[in-house]
Amino acid sequence: MARKPATVFSCSACGAQSPQWLGRCPECGGWNTLTEEREAPRVPAGGSGAASSPVRLSDVAAAAVPRIPTGLLDVDRVLGGGLVPGSIVLLGGEPGIGKSTLLLQVAARLSERIGEVLYVSAEESAQQVRMRAARLGAESRGLFLLAETNLDAILDAARAGRYAAVIVDSIQTIASPSVQAAAGSVTQVRECASRLQVHAKTTGVPVFLIGHVTKDGTLAGPKTLEHLVDAVLSFEGERFHAQRVVRALKNRFGPAHELGVFEMTGAGLVEVANPSALYLGTGAGSRPGSVVLAGVEGTRPLLLEVQALTVEARYGSPRRTAIGFDGTRLALLLAVLERHGGLKLASHDVFLNVAGGAESVEPAADLAVCAAVAGSLREKALAPGTFAFGEVGLLGEVRAVSDAALRLKEAVSLGLKIALVPAGNAGEAAAFPDLSVVPLRSVEELLART
Repeated sequence: MARKPATVFSCSACGAQSPQWLGRCPECGGWNTLTEEREAPRVPAGGSGAASSPVRLSDVAAAAVPRIPTGLLDVDRVLGGGLVPGSIVLLGGEPGIGKSTLLLQVAARLSERIGEVLYVSAEESAQQVRMRAARLGAESRGLFLLAETNLDAILDAARAGRYAAVIVDSIQTIASPSVQAAAGSVTQVRECASRLQVHAKTTGVPVFLIGHVTKDGTLAGPKTLEHLVDAVLSFEGERFHAQRVVRALKNRFGPAHELGVFEMTGAGLVEVANPSALYLGTGAGSRPGSVVLAGVEGTRPLLLEVQALTVEARYGSPRRTAIGFDGTRLALLLAVLERHGGLKLASHDVFLNVAGGAESVEPAADLAVCAAVAGSLREKALAPGTFAFGEVGLLGEVRAVSDAALRLKEAVSLGLKIALVPAGNAGEAAAFPDLSVVPLRSVEELLART
């Protein structure tokens, strides 16, 4: 008598499995994330034929792998210099942010440079993709479209043609007939990604995957999806701003947290040659509560405008709101300013914003945040042409940060003249004789000199 296929309940957020349904995942804590699926067949224990033998690491031939330029310099920057043959890249982002637009432009550039490219559209028809390509000017003769959701058909088409790259839009909408689960489920996503990875590694053809994100901004699907791929790119941006940012969250062939900046136009995404000038705008740092931050994203220096607004709280508990900056870190810095700087912030609402829809997550933004909050509270602006960077500790000390010379060079190139920097980084400013450097050791010195 045939055994009835067993079912398991898999978490759509982390991939954990349970023999019964639970309201909350015991692994990641997500609510209502367990979905019923067919249990995967067990693989028999034991060897599967000829086994490979271990070799000395020093005996392995170290061949230089040539990079494949995508045609978009900022995408190449984020990938670490271009595509690596046989790599698999996952691009995630909010709905409507421009993921398909970006990869369609990449596909057209690649088809003009290295050969035919297969673009698999599992969400749109070929006619819809053609309409977008006409608007973007991406109607390359070497770009082939396949509107298909069946993984077997996709792999057959990829093997039949001599394609230089394959793009799948998106991994959550394709399904393998051998897996009895709905498209987008944990089992299907894992199976489809694994087979596409095998295709990339065995043929040497790079594969791009577009992935959906959850409501909290994280990539949908099991964490094994992120472990399978070689690079995870996040496509970010505010819906009401034209700026878009590609950020590397994982990269086996280059630095992580590298940054590429684009501007969304009617003709598609355009690379921004000078993102610092784009984000700063006019009048940055000239009013109370506005401070220019010399930041670094990956290997790219980036000047941002940090704006703070303090208002006396008249009702209930004071509010602390941050956009583009970590709210918990803002609360810590406000406590430091009150304890070590003597600022009376307990009775004030504090609002912080990184202008232009930008975001800063590095500790080097602390000094600029403190200067902006203090300037707003005291209604006093910094001297024209001033910028700041540095980490602030809980004891009020200003700590040195990395890449100080890179930050100073970017600020000088845009005409800024006065630098508020940690004392530990002041020596690196010797290469810029026209720059007036103010070394700081504590927030007390910051408040005394500003």
